[in-house]
This record gives sequence, C-alpha cells and structure tokens, in this order.
Amino acid sequence: MVRFHCCRVTLILWLALATAALGSVHGLGEDLDRPLFGPPGSPVRLQESDPGLQKAMQFAEERYNRGSNAMHLRKVSRLISATKQLVKGVRYTITVELSNTQCKKSVMLRTCDFYPEAHKLKTEVCVFEVWDIPWQGTSTLLKQKCQPKVEPQPEETNEATDVSPSLPLEVSVELLGQFKEFMIKYNKVYSSQEEADHRLRIFHENLKTAEKLQSLDQGSAEYGVTMFSDLTEEEFRSTYLNPLLSQWTLHRPMKSASPARGPAPASWDWRDHGAVSPVKNQGMCGSCWAFSVTGNIEGQWFLRNGTLLSLSEQELVDCDGLDKACRGGLPSNAYEAIEKLGGLESESDYSYSGHKQKCGFTTGKVAAYINSSVELSKDEKGEQSNNKYFYRKGVSHPLKIFCNPWMIDHAVLLVGYGERKGVPFWAIKNSWGEDYGEQGYYYLYRGSSACGINSMCSSAVIN
Repeated sequence: MVRFHCCRVTLILWLALATAALGSVHGLGEDLDRPLFGPPGSPVRLQESDPGLQKAMQFAEERYNRGSNAMHLRKVSRLISATKQLVKGVRYTITVELSNTQCKKSVMLRTCDFYPEAHKLKTEVCVFEVWDIPWQGTSTLLKQKCQPKVEPQPEETNEATDVSPSLPLEVSVELLGQFKEFMIKYNKVYSSQEEADHRLRIFHENLKTAEKLQSLDQGSAEYGVTMFSDLTEEEFRSTYLNPLLSQWTLHRPMKSASPARGPAPASWDWRDHGAVSPVKNQGMCGSCWAFSVTGNIEGQWFLRNGTLLSLSEQELVDCDGLDKACRGGLPSNAYEAIEKLGGLESESDYSYSGHKQKCGFTTGKVAAYINSSVELSKDEKGEQSNNKYFYRKGVSHPLKIFCNPWMIDHAVLLVGYGERKGVPFWAIKNSWGEDYGEQGYYYLYRGSSACGINSMCSSAVIN
C-alpha cells in the first residue's frame, strides 16, 4: 500500500475561464476575487460590523483624503467585500465605494452627509490593504487602488426584467433551483445579497465547465455539482491544494524501494483487508500532504502489527518545522520530521483543528513510528500499488492536456486498483470528507500515467 500525489486536473484549468470573466466584469480583476475562505494564515471574509475592520476602514479613509487633492472629504458609501489575514499582525484587504461628502477638508466636522445628487457623488471603487499591528499600536497602508465606478446602462426593452439579467431568462429558474439545492445540501450561507449573486455567477460558469469536462472525459466519470461549485480556481487552489509539490527543487532525495518479489494480482483493495481508516477532512487548510503521509503509515503499521490506528495529522501541521502547515508541505519532509520527532500520536490524543498551533507533541503518547521512507518505481504498470474539482463518481480519464503531470499540487492515498466493466482504475482516498466523490474516494484511469500518478510515489518503512 502506498501514497502518491495527483496533479491539478481538468476542472481546475477550465475554471480559469470563469475567473477571467468575473475579473473583467468588476474591472479591478484579481483584487475583487481574492479567496473568501481559508485557514488561519489565509484570507477569511469579514462582516461589516467587525471592530478591526471598522478601524481599518477609518484609517484607509483618512490616508486617502490626506493624499487627495480634492476639495471635499470622501467617505465609504458602501462596503463591497473585506478579508483579513494573520501575518505578524493583521492584514486587511478592503474593497469599498468612496463618495463625496458635503464637508470641505478645511472644516473638521463630526457629521458629513453625502451629496443628495448622484452626479455630485463621483463615486470610486477602491481596494485598500491595511496592515495593523495591534500590540504596537501601528497601522500601515500597503496598497491603494481606485477607479471611477461605472454604472451599468439599462437596455430599452418591452420585455419583463429578470432578477438575474446576466442569465438567460429560459434557464434562470432552473439554475436558481439548482443553486438553492446546492446551498441546502452543502450548508452554504452568504454574508450579503451581493455575495450570493457573485457565488451564483461562479456556480453558473462551473456548471458549464462540468458539462465540458463530461463531454471530453475518456472514461466513465460523472462530473457536476460538488461542494466546491461556488469557488473560483484561485479560491480552490489557495485553500485545498499544495503548491509546494510542483517545486521540484525543494524535494529531498529518497532511497529507492526494492522491486516487487513477484507478479501482482489482477486487482487489490486494502479496504477489504482492514488496512484503511475512515475518510477524513482536511477542511480549509492545505494539509493534504499530512493526510497522505499519515494514511500511508496507518496502513504500514497495520501490516506490521495487525492494528489499524487513526494517526494525528495535526501533529505534523504543528510540529513539522520543515513544511508550511496549511500553506503546503512535502511528504519527503514529513517522513523525515516523523523520524526526528520519534513517531506520531493517535488522532484521539492529538486531534485535528485545521490550523497551525503550538506544537503539543509528547513522546510518551507515541502510537506509531517509522524507520525510514522510500521512493517507489515510476513504472505505473509494474507498480500496481502505484477531475477532482467537479468529480462525482465513475472512473475519471481526463485528456493529458487538461491534467498536466508537471503541475502536481495535491497529495492523496492510493488504496487499491482493479477494473470496472473492463476499464482499469486506481482507487484513491482523498482528504475532503465523505461528501466528495464516491464516499470520499476518487477513481482514476490506470495504465496511461494519467495526471502524473507515477510521479512522486513514496512510502514509509516500518521494520
């Protein structure tokens, strides 16, 4: 039983089309499409009532007016979106509308009303980045980018206006129904009507992407609505994937595994032999590297000792000084870190939180250890031990141009192989919970090195 890493697949590449389209609509491009969710260390969305956000907006307002040559003070007339990120303090990214007030800069008044005439408001859309260090009592304006707000010009028509004018009238009712079902199934809640509209547009584009994937897949996979269907490519990548895997220069050399002693059976599934723990969920943290490594060690420990343990991924997130916790990691580093620590605690003793904490590892609670690690053969056919975003079920067989083996950014656990109606497959345990794919598993075509399946295969060694 081994663990391998799979590349970003078709659906992620296609989603770039949706991201580009939304950027052109807003006019500020990437600034308005930053990740809205994420683990500590990644941007997370804020409500307008957040005290820290209010302070940051006031600071941005003051700095804007100080640098402006305008006669009148300008104030925030509307908050579009806001996120914060913990980076040696708090970095706020704020997108707002700024409009003219009736107060001149030379007059300091507590209350400044906006102009009642729309043409005098001269509203701008601005993106500010404010770095606040509370314990030092300092704030810094890292970025200010503004442009005039462009009001949409309504077209003259005698037809009734639809609530979603960007969507064709004949599909809007069906689309809204699908989106409502999606929100209920995956417990999606949005902070405002603007946010819900934004997610609906992404959902609509993702549906079209899934249809395209379905028409191009060479296997039996079914693509469609998943728990990620309201996310842009950037959001998905920054929250769930592992960019370090594609940085080949960072990889630690590993010893090669010994060749197989005999021919492999026609099919095999370690789940049938009690060597695989239940599917886990990494949450909004790029810790797939930790889940793939612990999954491998769980299986190897079972083979050596006959006991299936659920081991701690959080220990690696907290205590592996070679990797970057929720911002990614390398399994080769993780194996080395486990050897240096002396082993892994159980999941029950060191439970998963989904964000980096102070290392709480205790040698007296070690539940399993490893002696070394090895790199496995790149011959997929000989290995026999060895797209995700919209994947629902079936055997996925994406075209090579949509599943680049040189852009690996996700780590998973291979648990078996076989055939379905004559189609050979790999059975892959993912770490996105049981709602993903087939009860948490992904099935990939076997025999064509699809998605770089034969790249970066490795395993722990327990003597």
